[in-house]
Amino acid sequence: VCTPSRFALLTGSYHWRQVNGVVGGFGKPVFKETNITLPQVLKEKGYKTACIGKWHLGWDWTIKNEPSGERFYWGRNHKVRYPEDIDWESPVKGGPLDRGFDYYFGDGTINYPPYTWIENDKVLEAPNDFFEFNEFDRQPKEVDWDSRPGPKVKGWDPYQVLPTITKKSIEWIGKNKKNPFFLYFALPAPHMPIIPNDEFDGKSKAGGYGDFVYQVDFVLGQVVKALRENGLEDNTLVIFTADNGPESIAWDRALKYNHFSMGHFRGLKRDVWEGGHHIPFIVKWPNHVRAGSVTDEVISQVDIMATISDILDIDLPEKSALDSYSLLPVLQETEYQSPLREATIHNSGSQWGIRKGDWLYINDETGSSVRKMPEAFMELRGYEKFKTPGLLFNMKEDEEQRINLYNKYPKKVEELKQLLKEYRESKSTVHSH
Repeated sequence: VCTPSRFALLTGSYHWRQVNGVVGGFGKPVFKETNITLPQVLKEKGYKTACIGKWHLGWDWTIKNEPSGERFYWGRNHKVRYPEDIDWESPVKGGPLDRGFDYYFGDGTINYPPYTWIENDKVLEAPNDFFEFNEFDRQPKEVDWDSRPGPKVKGWDPYQVLPTITKKSIEWIGKNKKNPFFLYFALPAPHMPIIPNDEFDGKSKAGGYGDFVYQVDFVLGQVVKALRENGLEDNTLVIFTADNGPESIAWDRALKYNHFSMGHFRGLKRDVWEGGHHIPFIVKWPNHVRAGSVTDEVISQVDIMATISDILDIDLPEKSALDSYSLLPVLQETEYQSPLREATIHNSGSQWGIRKGDWLYINDETGSSVRKMPEAFMELRGYEKFKTPGLLFNMKEDEEQRINLYNKYPKKVEELKQLLKEYRESKSTVHSH
């Protein structure tokens, strides 16, 4: 999910070492002062660094009062803050500027308060109104059940978020074209609320969400165009990736439009099933990465930090990038020992999965502890329910996770159980950078 994925990407360390769950609207930063981030390392190398878009890793807000209200949603009462509960004039500490970024611009998190623009460590306009749960001035294109109540600027229009941060990113690239730079452009799309701009309506033939994905593609094109127009395209490494698998509204999309956001994988966001965390990873690096090439090497976003450090010949500090392997030989198709990493771990609460080579072990009879897959979708995909204490799949032969080999290969189960235990108790899973 959002916060853990972002922490892992920026630190090169598995989130479960430090972070589980999602930071709330006024939640504290998830970082420790001892954490070393990718932008910190690049800044020391002389790079200009920027984070534009979704942060969702916590801030130190100056709180004037305890939450002065309550709202009932998701089956229980939640404490909520009003505009008068926060000192909007004070700098907002603990955010991107304290984690190695020279510049930040965004709305923090599109579906969490406060609903206002933040630039660097200052709120540009103090919220003077209150947003009720999922009650937008202009409704989303598809159902929204995820936007939390809290302070907002009167007339706040979430439809302006994606166009505004795209414009800011393009401007920042133009201003910094004479410097080596690192831009972490964290899109809020296609996360809920599903709000594609009007010019993208109907483009996908897969409803509002499909149109939102179409707009994401357009935004990426605008950024690449900015690189080209500034003479930077041939000397810039672009990585496009995501923070998790598709949200549960994907089930209805499959039934209604015959469109499967999870592809042929089983499961969705929050699941240990493959569909919960098997995500896009697209690299554009002219003269270094062969256009159109594809690899089936198992990697993780934690590997981005070691990879970029390898490219720039940076010696990473001790106790940093604890789980990060360099993907450089994979990207450049040079000789290396496969698999690149011994194993990869994914978890969701008490459920854990460990992938080593072709084998995947899950420590539970199901890959989803959050919600049940609808019976109609089970029938559509022809899934059966498993009834073993854990699950074992050969992912090379069975990417769709239909054939549970738990009882057939007990030695493999024990091997992966033990390796999972060793990983969880380890201080680092990297043998060397």
